[in-house]
Amino acid sequence: MSVKTLKIDEVEIAIEAGATVLQAAREAGVRIPTLCHLDGVSDVGACRLCLVEVNGSTKLQPACVTEVAEGMQIQTNTPRLKEYRRMIVEMLFSEGNHVCAVCVANGNCELQNLAIEMGMDHSRFPYRFPERDIDVSHERFGIDHNRCVLCTRCVRVCDEIEGAHVWDVGFRGAAAKVITGLNQPWGQVDACTSCGKCVEACPTGAIFHKGSTVAEMERDRTKLDFLVTAREKKEWTR
Repeated sequence: MSVKTLKIDEVEIAIEAGATVLQAAREAGVRIPTLCHLDGVSDVGACRLCLVEVNGSTKLQPACVTEVAEGMQIQTNTPRLKEYRRMIVEMLFSEGNHVCAVCVANGNCELQNLAIEMGMDHSRFPYRFPERDIDVSHERFGIDHNRCVLCTRCVRVCDEIEGAHVWDVGFRGAAAKVITGLNQPWGQVDACTSCGKCVEACPTGAIFHKGSTVAEMERDRTKLDFLVTAREKKEWTR
């Protein structure tokens, strides 16, 4: 097994070739904020919150999809990165309709936690207030597109773990949104197994259990860990 040695925030790390910068940072106990990353599914670098500075490169690199290389020197917490991350979170809030006070995930939301971590108390950008719909056609679940940040975690969990591929991303630009089936109402998609993995994977209150009210959203992230390894370990029940 080939090993690469590198430095992250002046900490020397040795890790197997093919690992990502994010994996290397976690091995070293260095925290890098993420939103679209979810253990057990592929990374897509959608949110850009995990950007890092790599010596010798003028571009910021997303840690979740950047492979480690021999001799890399990486900085994860510079003033430039802090400013960019805060800006990204502010843009997410201004681009959508994220009203924490009336959200089912209030107090249990990764976007909300990141805003607090970044020191965000307002957005410098004008709010777009887009007209987005809510789909509660499914018997058990609903999706509020106003709270979606297009992290695509639901898409990847449904495809790579459940194998149903109910979710996808449709349309372009500002009109882009996650869709079920061929943009059918969720309740009409026969491929959906009603497993609830997408609900557990969602970092915000976008996908929720019907009947949930403000701040009632609770997620069991360990359930996803079990689902990822269940087939390999032949653990069909918990």
